[in-house]
Amino acid sequence: MRPVFFLSDFGLQDPYVGVVKAVLAQKAPGIGVVDLAHDLPPQDLRRAAYALFEAVPYLPEGSVLLAVVDPGVGTARRAVAALGRRAYVGPDNGLFTLAWLLDPPRRAYALDRVKPPRPQGLDPLPGWRPGAFTFHGRDRFAPAAAHLALGLPPEALGEEVPVESLLRLPLALTPGPEGEILTFDRFGNAITTLLQAPLGGWVEVAGRRVPIRRTFGEVGVGEGVAYLGSAGLLEIALNRGSAREAWGLEEGMPVRLTGP
Repeated sequence: MRPVFFLSDFGLQDPYVGVVKAVLAQKAPGIGVVDLAHDLPPQDLRRAAYALFEAVPYLPEGSVLLAVVDPGVGTARRAVAALGRRAYVGPDNGLFTLAWLLDPPRRAYALDRVKPPRPQGLDPLPGWRPGAFTFHGRDRFAPAAAHLALGLPPEALGEEVPVESLLRLPLALTPGPEGEILTFDRFGNAITTLLQAPLGGWVEVAGRRVPIRRTFGEVGVGEGVAYLGSAGLLEIALNRGSAREAWGLEEGMPVRLTGP
């Protein structure tokens, strides 16, 4: 049985995460489920795409990645399973854009044959019809992820679709010199689309020149610093503060590498 790695923007105040995991356990008893993140900013596809990019290199080959950040749930957007060295299950909305730069899908399937789970061991309640069009994490993605975790054929999930038709976000990672702010982490550090952080150089953002160093400790408290982050992308931070708040940074702002 293959492990399932689960990421969402569901948060932990509601039972949504637990219900999805209950369906996984119902469909594949004994399944191993690892939570990657659930407190991502709601409906923020760029932030979720980055989180998957950061995680995918460390997930075992053959594992199943279940990701649900889905602003278009209930619309005509497709539900899909895509197969590369890992299996990806989620909405076809660009969520996997950056992960697929590292692990391109070779086949993909629309989840149009997936049947939603049925409530278990309950007495009938007059007028009650469980199910909805807005919880595909429970009704479509969890059953599909369990199916793949069991090693069952993906063709049973639905019709095969061309991998070229899978949606991607308009994002590009580049060595520079120009890029943009991709997203922010919870500390207010700006994660950029730049793949290089040349020591001794600078990065320009929002009218500022920020020095590129190895780590925060090489600048004083309250000073700006840029460095190569844990995912291999240049990040811009304020030592002991939030660069996002202090400098009014936003997603999509241009950044540029410059020399000494």
